[in-house]
Amino acid sequence: MCSRRSQNHYTSSKFKGGRCCREVAEKYPEITYEEVVIYNCCMMVIILHFFDVLVMPNLYGDIISDLCASLVGGLGLTPMYFLYFIQRNNLANPTALLLSSVTMLRHLNLHDKAEQIQKTILNTIAEGRYRTADLGGSSKTTEFTKAIVDHL
Repeated sequence: MCSRRSQNHYTSSKFKGGRCCREVAEKYPEITYEEVVIYNCCMMVIILHFFDVLVMPNLYGDIISDLCASLVGGLGLTPMYFLYFIQRNNLANPTALLLSSVTMLRHLNLHDKAEQIQKTILNTIAEGRYRTADLGGSSKTTEFTKAIVDHL
């Protein structure tokens, strides 16, 4: 079992899971436990395929999951339960998907449509009335998307 931490002490001190991991590890001396700086962890995952279990806060989990996905061809090829949970519960923020569509429109030389959609997305977020939870709001995916469509 391995707990991740940042080189920045302030950041790592906010992760209370590290203390919990140390306490559990003391009860099971047959399990090897160590704390590793996230940068070193990434190298150990790629080069050594070293870990059976990784415990870390969300940001570092995102870094490691993206890194591992890149080893097999990208995020589009890796199933992730938490994404299913977010989708199933109407909690996803569709902004990245919509902005990817804007990029596609630009590639197709539909710059005016791309600009219109991008401005609408950004204005809807800036307005503050419709925001998903990750942006500090309480709107569901469908509510946020409907607000963007209505603003178009």
